[in-house]
Amino acid sequence: MYSPTTFFTITLIVAANLIAATVGFPVPCLPSFPDDLSEQITSNSTALYHASIDFGNMTQVYPAGVLRPASDVDIAKLISYYYQSSCPVRVSARGHGHSIHGQAQAANGVVVEMRSLHDSKNSSIFVSCRDGSHGSDCYVDVGGGQLWIEVLLATTKHGLAPRTWTDYLYLTVGGTLSNAGVSGQAFRRGPQISNVLEMDVVNGKGEILTCSPNQNSDLFYGVLGGLGQFGIITRARITLEKAPEMVRWLRMGYTNFTEFSKDQEYLISLTREEDGGFDYVEGAIVMGANGCNSNSNGNNWRLSPFKDFPQFEATEDTIFYCLEAGKYYMNSTDQNLVDEEVKRLTSELHYIPGMLGSKDVTYIDFLDRVHQGELKLRSQGLWIVPHPWLCLFVPSSRILEFHDVVFKGILSRNTSGPLLSYPLNRNKWDQRMSAVVPTEEVFYSVCLLRSAVDDWEFYEEQNRQILRACDERKIEVKMYLPHYTEEREWKRHYGEERWAILLERKAKYDPRGILATGQKIFPFPLPSSIFQNSTVLN
Repeated sequence: MYSPTTFFTITLIVAANLIAATVGFPVPCLPSFPDDLSEQITSNSTALYHASIDFGNMTQVYPAGVLRPASDVDIAKLISYYYQSSCPVRVSARGHGHSIHGQAQAANGVVVEMRSLHDSKNSSIFVSCRDGSHGSDCYVDVGGGQLWIEVLLATTKHGLAPRTWTDYLYLTVGGTLSNAGVSGQAFRRGPQISNVLEMDVVNGKGEILTCSPNQNSDLFYGVLGGLGQFGIITRARITLEKAPEMVRWLRMGYTNFTEFSKDQEYLISLTREEDGGFDYVEGAIVMGANGCNSNSNGNNWRLSPFKDFPQFEATEDTIFYCLEAGKYYMNSTDQNLVDEEVKRLTSELHYIPGMLGSKDVTYIDFLDRVHQGELKLRSQGLWIVPHPWLCLFVPSSRILEFHDVVFKGILSRNTSGPLLSYPLNRNKWDQRMSAVVPTEEVFYSVCLLRSAVDDWEFYEEQNRQILRACDERKIEVKMYLPHYTEEREWKRHYGEERWAILLERKAKYDPRGILATGQKIFPFPLPSSIFQNSTVLN
């Protein structure tokens, strides 16, 4: 006779099987859990529901259990158990749940709650400097489940900080490093994956491996930008620099996209310290007469201090382009130098005369700017809605055509969330890593960060229309935070050479294909025939 708890658990698993079958996932067998992890794995209905959804809020897939690990050893035990089991079971690491299309979900499997490793009472952030240096040759060791905001607050206590960020800091270290980690500093400092010295990774065999450019280097480069396919990051060693105290934050308005993009590309060409230049460069596209005023969009979480930004006479059909830049400095004694440098830099730009806003804010407030917009939307009930986002890397040579086809054509008018467009330098990306970018030396990060209060399917169809338009015009975009469902699409995304490398690494580090199946790169269960041309298994 089943106890009520056991009966409820089995009922949930059966329900999960039905859901998995509905969305097209095969269910090979009923999963069991390792006996020595019985206290760490839960099938509580609340835990299962939490693990079944994500920020995208467009998919819901239930796992059979949720692991709340006390250490990386618990994660290794779980994966080793399923690696050796006759019953293949999906295992996915879940950070702060900010995937868009269920990438961290594990149908009928086990979701690893990475935040359980690093709550506020069990911080694992350790700052070190070699040879007593301060600011140069310093690094921080941080758990894979730690949030970047926690890293920021911990390192700035030592007068130090990581060199590059994401716009939103309430993401886990392991989550962003599994993608790339891109923001307005990346043109100068590279993405977050280009600023990692070492990692601890639990691979798909349950082995805990330390990797770096000199130790297990193939795993190191594979995991960075690897979408969780080769292992779960439990620790990362990240480079630090001396943290600035203040930021001169500027916003400039344009109505000409060509001038806007030329100015952006000029600013990101100033990457050497001796060039001066800004430390942060991004751009946004705003449709409607309110222009670059930060309060013009009620569902815009990218709030800024420019409440009284100069207005420009425009119609509802006008498209505005808002260039944002940041200049870091230490304290008030540096303000005169910052004034001179900003004046020099802005004199080279072609924004609409008078459409320049400027304000000094603390470094922490600048980096945490998106969170303030999040709090506002949460208070209005507008945060927990579907988020049919689309982020693309677009070659610089095709950005004008992309603009005309997408922003002036397919989208026409859109006020459902921020639309970003800003250039990056390819030479700041290490091509040995798994992340995929265009081949041109300058490419644009274009993100449609839209919120769907009502019909999210409409926006998803628009996203597909954008991808089809790029395909028809042979604009070779690369999807950031990629979402494909067919092998041919993934092969095209990676290209022939990179796809072969991906297969080699999968065969070596996750030969049973149990990790991060929510990415839908490989079928599950993983057939051995997929590795038939792999030298690892031949």
